[in-house]
Amino acid sequence: MTRQSALPPSAGLGLKPDYYRDALETDVDDIWFEVHPENYMVAGGPRLAWLDAIRDNHALSFHGVGASLGGLGPFDAPHLKALKSLIERFEPDQVSEHATFSSHQGQYHADLLPLPRTEESIAHLSSRVSAFQDAIDRRILLENPTNYLNFACECDEPEFLTQVAKRSGCGLLIDLNNIWVSANNIAIDPYDYIRRIAPNFVGEIHIAGYSSDPILGDSFLIDSHDAPIKSTVFNLLEYALKLWGPKPVLIERDGNIPEFDILLDERQKAQALIDACMSERDDAS
Repeated sequence: MTRQSALPPSAGLGLKPDYYRDALETDVDDIWFEVHPENYMVAGGPRLAWLDAIRDNHALSFHGVGASLGGLGPFDAPHLKALKSLIERFEPDQVSEHATFSSHQGQYHADLLPLPRTEESIAHLSSRVSAFQDAIDRRILLENPTNYLNFACECDEPEFLTQVAKRSGCGLLIDLNNIWVSANNIAIDPYDYIRRIAPNFVGEIHIAGYSSDPILGDSFLIDSHDAPIKSTVFNLLEYALKLWGPKPVLIERDGNIPEFDILLDERQKAQALIDACMSERDDAS
Protein backbone atom coordinates (compact mmCIF):
# COMPACT_ATOMS: atom_id res chain seq x y z
CA MET A 1 0.00 0.00 0.00
CA THR A 2 -0.33 2.43 -1.66
CA ARG A 3 -0.97 5.56 -3.54
CA GLN A 4 -3.09 8.28 -1.99
CA SER A 5 -5.15 10.95 -3.70
CA ALA A 6 -8.14 13.10 -2.92
CA LEU A 7 -11.17 14.78 -4.41
CA PRO A 8 -11.58 18.57 -4.38
CA PRO A 9 -13.55 20.00 -1.42
CA SER A 10 -16.65 20.56 -3.51
CA ALA A 11 -19.99 18.86 -4.17
CA GLY A 12 -20.32 15.96 -6.60
CA LEU A 13 -23.03 13.74 -8.04
CA GLY A 14 -23.52 10.03 -8.42
CA LEU A 15 -23.14 9.32 -12.13
CA LYS A 16 -25.96 7.36 -13.77
CA PRO A 17 -26.22 6.43 -17.47
CA ASP A 18 -29.12 8.91 -17.71
CA TYR A 19 -26.61 11.68 -16.94
CA TYR A 20 -23.70 10.79 -19.22
CA ARG A 21 -24.37 13.54 -21.75
CA ASP A 22 -25.27 16.06 -19.04
CA ALA A 23 -21.99 15.31 -17.27
CA LEU A 24 -20.05 15.91 -20.47
CA GLU A 25 -21.82 19.16 -21.25
CA THR A 26 -22.12 20.74 -17.79
CA ASP A 27 -20.21 23.95 -17.14
CA VAL A 28 -20.58 23.78 -13.34
CA ASP A 29 -17.25 24.56 -11.68
CA ASP A 30 -15.56 21.90 -9.53
CA ILE A 31 -18.30 19.29 -9.96
CA TRP A 32 -17.07 15.72 -9.68
CA PHE A 33 -18.72 12.37 -10.22
CA GLU A 34 -18.85 9.05 -8.40
CA VAL A 35 -19.58 5.61 -9.83
CA HIS A 36 -19.91 2.07 -8.54
CA PRO A 37 -17.00 0.33 -10.29
CA GLU A 38 -18.98 -2.93 -10.36
CA ASN A 39 -21.13 -1.34 -13.08
CA TYR A 40 -18.06 -0.92 -15.29
CA MET A 41 -16.50 -4.37 -14.96
CA VAL A 42 -17.14 -5.14 -18.61
CA ALA A 43 -14.84 -5.89 -21.53
CA GLY A 44 -15.82 -2.84 -23.56
CA GLY A 45 -18.76 -0.95 -24.97
CA PRO A 46 -20.32 2.50 -24.65
CA ARG A 47 -20.40 2.61 -20.85
CA LEU A 48 -16.61 2.58 -20.59
CA ALA A 49 -16.30 5.03 -23.48
CA TRP A 50 -18.63 7.49 -21.76
CA LEU A 51 -16.68 7.22 -18.53
CA ASP A 52 -13.39 7.79 -20.37
CA ALA A 53 -14.78 11.01 -21.83
CA ILE A 54 -16.20 12.23 -18.52
CA ARG A 55 -12.97 11.39 -16.69
CA ASP A 56 -11.06 13.63 -19.10
CA ASN A 57 -12.97 16.65 -17.77
CA HIS A 58 -13.90 15.90 -14.16
CA ALA A 59 -12.59 14.42 -10.94
CA LEU A 60 -13.83 10.87 -10.40
CA SER A 61 -14.49 8.65 -7.39
CA PHE A 62 -14.97 4.88 -7.28
CA HIS A 63 -17.41 3.76 -4.59
CA GLY A 64 -17.41 -0.01 -4.37
CA VAL A 65 -20.26 -2.18 -3.13
CA GLY A 66 -18.95 -5.69 -3.83
CA ALA A 67 -15.83 -6.29 -1.73
CA SER A 68 -17.60 -7.61 1.39
CA LEU A 69 -14.76 -6.28 3.52
CA GLY A 70 -16.34 -7.61 6.70
CA GLY A 71 -16.86 -11.09 5.29
CA LEU A 72 -15.08 -14.21 6.51
CA GLY A 73 -14.23 -15.85 3.19
CA PRO A 74 -11.39 -14.94 0.83
CA PHE A 75 -11.78 -11.93 -1.42
CA ASP A 76 -13.31 -12.65 -4.82
CA ALA A 77 -10.21 -12.82 -7.03
CA PRO A 78 -11.94 -11.89 -10.33
CA HIS A 79 -13.59 -8.91 -8.61
CA LEU A 80 -10.25 -7.67 -7.26
CA LYS A 81 -8.58 -8.11 -10.63
CA ALA A 82 -11.34 -6.22 -12.42
CA LEU A 83 -11.31 -3.44 -9.84
CA LYS A 84 -7.56 -2.98 -10.05
CA SER A 85 -7.77 -2.88 -13.84
CA LEU A 86 -10.40 -0.14 -13.69
CA ILE A 87 -8.32 1.83 -11.19
CA GLU A 88 -5.30 1.62 -13.48
CA ARG A 89 -7.37 2.74 -16.46
CA PHE A 90 -9.32 5.62 -14.91
CA GLU A 91 -7.01 6.65 -12.05
CA PRO A 92 -9.89 7.77 -9.81
CA ASP A 93 -9.20 10.55 -7.36
CA GLN A 94 -10.71 8.47 -4.58
CA VAL A 95 -11.65 4.84 -3.90
CA SER A 96 -14.09 3.83 -1.17
CA GLU A 97 -15.91 0.78 0.17
CA HIS A 98 -18.23 -0.14 3.05
CA ALA A 99 -17.62 -1.29 6.63
CA THR A 100 -20.02 -4.18 6.04
CA PHE A 101 -20.29 -7.72 4.74
CA SER A 102 -22.43 -8.99 1.88
CA SER A 103 -21.32 -12.61 1.55
CA HIS A 104 -21.20 -15.58 3.91
CA GLN A 105 -20.33 -19.22 3.27
CA GLY A 106 -20.35 -18.64 -0.47
CA GLN A 107 -23.74 -16.93 -0.51
CA TYR A 108 -24.11 -13.30 -1.59
CA HIS A 109 -26.73 -11.00 -0.13
CA ALA A 110 -28.24 -7.98 -1.89
CA ASP A 111 -27.48 -5.71 1.04
CA LEU A 112 -24.62 -4.17 3.00
CA LEU A 113 -24.84 -5.75 6.45
CA PRO A 114 -23.17 -4.18 9.51
CA LEU A 115 -20.80 -6.05 11.79
CA PRO A 116 -21.12 -6.50 15.55
CA ARG A 117 -18.92 -3.81 17.08
CA THR A 118 -16.46 -5.94 19.04
CA GLU A 119 -12.68 -6.06 19.38
CA GLU A 120 -12.73 -9.24 17.29
CA SER A 121 -14.58 -7.43 14.49
CA ILE A 122 -12.25 -4.43 14.68
CA ALA A 123 -9.20 -6.67 14.30
CA HIS A 124 -10.83 -8.68 11.51
CA LEU A 125 -12.02 -5.67 9.50
CA SER A 126 -8.72 -3.81 9.97
CA SER A 127 -6.81 -6.80 8.60
CA ARG A 128 -9.18 -7.15 5.65
CA VAL A 129 -9.03 -3.45 4.80
CA SER A 130 -5.22 -3.54 4.89
CA ALA A 131 -5.15 -6.57 2.59
CA PHE A 132 -7.66 -4.97 0.24
CA GLN A 133 -5.63 -1.76 0.04
CA ASP A 134 -2.49 -3.74 -0.73
CA ALA A 135 -4.30 -5.73 -3.42
CA ILE A 136 -5.51 -2.65 -5.31
CA ASP A 137 -2.48 -0.50 -4.42
CA ARG A 138 -4.68 2.32 -3.14
CA ARG A 139 -5.65 3.77 0.20
CA ILE A 140 -9.42 3.61 0.56
CA LEU A 141 -12.15 5.35 2.50
CA LEU A 142 -14.48 3.20 4.58
CA GLU A 143 -18.19 4.10 4.79
CA ASN A 144 -20.32 3.79 7.92
CA PRO A 145 -23.30 1.43 7.54
CA THR A 146 -27.01 2.00 7.98
CA ASN A 147 -28.39 0.33 11.11
CA TYR A 148 -31.90 -1.10 11.35
CA LEU A 149 -31.33 -2.90 14.66
CA ASN A 150 -28.66 -2.85 17.33
CA PHE A 151 -26.28 -5.65 18.27
CA ALA A 152 -24.89 -6.29 21.72
CA CYS A 153 -21.61 -4.47 21.16
CA GLU A 154 -18.42 -3.55 22.98
CA CYS A 155 -18.16 -0.02 21.56
CA ASP A 156 -20.19 2.50 19.61
CA GLU A 157 -19.84 3.04 15.88
CA PRO A 158 -17.61 6.15 15.91
CA GLU A 159 -15.08 4.33 18.09
CA PHE A 160 -15.35 1.19 15.93
CA LEU A 161 -14.63 3.11 12.72
CA THR A 162 -11.87 5.18 14.29
CA GLN A 163 -10.05 2.07 15.49
CA VAL A 164 -10.29 0.44 12.06
CA ALA A 165 -8.96 3.60 10.40
CA LYS A 166 -6.05 3.82 12.84
CA ARG A 167 -5.05 0.17 12.46
CA SER A 168 -5.49 -0.16 8.69
CA GLY A 169 -4.42 3.31 7.57
CA CYS A 170 -7.67 3.87 5.68
CA GLY A 171 -9.74 7.04 5.81
CA LEU A 172 -13.46 7.38 6.45
CA LEU A 173 -16.37 8.21 4.20
CA ILE A 174 -19.10 9.47 6.49
CA ASP A 175 -22.62 9.03 5.14
CA LEU A 176 -24.81 11.51 7.00
CA ASN A 177 -28.01 9.97 5.71
CA ASN A 178 -26.92 6.65 7.21
CA ILE A 179 -26.29 8.40 10.51
CA TRP A 180 -29.72 10.05 10.51
CA VAL A 181 -31.54 6.82 9.60
CA SER A 182 -29.58 4.86 12.22
CA ALA A 183 -30.20 7.54 14.84
CA ASN A 184 -33.93 7.25 14.28
CA ASN A 185 -33.97 3.45 14.22
CA ILE A 186 -31.68 2.59 17.13
CA ALA A 187 -31.94 5.78 19.22
CA ILE A 188 -28.50 7.38 18.99
CA ASP A 189 -27.60 11.07 18.90
CA PRO A 190 -26.54 11.97 15.32
CA TYR A 191 -24.76 15.14 16.38
CA ASP A 192 -22.76 13.34 19.05
CA TYR A 193 -21.81 10.75 16.41
CA ILE A 194 -20.37 13.53 14.22
CA ARG A 195 -18.49 15.06 17.15
CA ARG A 196 -16.86 11.69 17.85
CA ILE A 197 -15.22 11.48 14.41
CA ALA A 198 -11.87 13.28 14.10
CA PRO A 199 -11.67 15.59 11.05
CA ASN A 200 -8.37 14.15 9.84
CA PHE A 201 -9.99 10.76 9.19
CA VAL A 202 -12.81 12.15 7.01
CA GLY A 203 -12.06 12.09 3.29
CA GLU A 204 -15.60 12.37 1.91
CA ILE A 205 -19.20 12.92 2.99
CA HIS A 206 -22.34 11.40 1.46
CA ILE A 207 -25.86 12.82 1.69
CA ALA A 208 -29.04 11.28 0.30
CA GLY A 209 -32.78 11.01 0.74
CA TYR A 210 -34.49 8.53 3.02
CA SER A 211 -38.04 7.19 3.23
CA SER A 212 -40.40 5.99 5.94
CA ASP A 213 -41.34 2.34 6.33
CA PRO A 214 -44.74 1.73 4.67
CA ILE A 215 -46.06 -0.04 7.78
CA LEU A 216 -44.22 1.53 10.72
CA GLY A 217 -44.10 5.03 9.30
CA ASP A 218 -41.62 7.60 10.58
CA SER A 219 -40.65 5.44 13.54
CA PHE A 220 -38.60 3.29 11.15
CA LEU A 221 -36.63 4.91 8.33
CA ILE A 222 -35.18 3.31 5.19
CA ASP A 223 -31.91 4.37 3.54
CA SER A 224 -33.64 4.37 0.17
CA HIS A 225 -31.72 6.96 -1.88
CA ASP A 226 -34.92 7.50 -3.87
CA ALA A 227 -36.14 10.87 -2.60
CA PRO A 228 -34.97 14.47 -2.29
CA ILE A 229 -32.54 15.17 0.53
CA LYS A 230 -34.43 16.34 3.59
CA SER A 231 -33.60 19.35 5.74
CA THR A 232 -32.63 17.04 8.61
CA VAL A 233 -29.70 15.73 6.56
CA PHE A 234 -28.71 19.17 5.24
CA ASN A 235 -28.65 20.35 8.87
CA LEU A 236 -26.28 17.50 9.72
CA LEU A 237 -24.10 18.49 6.77
CA GLU A 238 -23.86 22.09 7.93
CA TYR A 239 -22.92 20.92 11.42
CA ALA A 240 -20.35 18.42 10.15
CA LEU A 241 -18.63 20.93 7.87
CA LYS A 242 -18.29 23.41 10.72
CA LEU A 243 -16.53 20.74 12.79
CA TRP A 244 -14.52 18.98 10.09
CA GLY A 245 -13.84 21.78 7.64
CA PRO A 246 -14.45 21.70 3.87
CA LYS A 247 -14.80 18.17 2.51
CA PRO A 248 -15.95 16.57 -0.76
CA VAL A 249 -19.71 16.03 -0.51
CA LEU A 250 -21.62 13.58 -2.73
CA ILE A 251 -25.32 13.79 -3.51
CA GLU A 252 -26.54 10.19 -3.91
CA ARG A 253 -29.66 9.23 -5.84
CA ASP A 254 -30.27 5.60 -6.81
CA GLY A 255 -34.04 5.44 -7.33
CA ASN A 256 -36.74 7.64 -8.85
CA ILE A 257 -33.96 9.23 -10.88
CA PRO A 258 -34.83 12.92 -11.52
CA GLU A 259 -33.72 15.28 -14.26
CA PHE A 260 -30.07 16.31 -14.02
CA ASP A 261 -30.98 19.92 -13.23
CA ILE A 262 -32.94 18.82 -10.15
CA LEU A 263 -29.85 17.12 -8.75
CA LEU A 264 -27.81 20.20 -9.63
CA ASP A 265 -30.15 22.21 -7.41
CA GLU A 266 -29.46 19.83 -4.52
CA ARG A 267 -25.78 19.99 -5.31
CA GLN A 268 -25.88 23.77 -5.14
CA LYS A 269 -27.35 23.63 -1.62
CA ALA A 270 -24.46 21.44 -0.53
CA GLN A 271 -21.94 23.61 -2.37
CA ALA A 272 -23.28 26.72 -0.63
CA LEU A 273 -22.61 25.08 2.75
CA ILE A 274 -19.08 24.13 1.68
CA ASP A 275 -18.44 27.67 0.41
CA ALA A 276 -19.73 29.16 3.67
CA CYS A 277 -17.43 26.84 5.62
CA MET A 278 -14.43 27.86 3.51
CA SER A 279 -15.29 31.55 3.89
CA GLU A 280 -15.55 31.26 7.67
CA ARG A 281 -12.17 29.55 7.83
CA ASP A 282 -10.58 32.21 5.59
CA ASP A 283 -11.99 34.97 7.81
CA ALA A 284 -10.62 33.25 10.91
CA SER A 285 -7.12 32.83 9.49
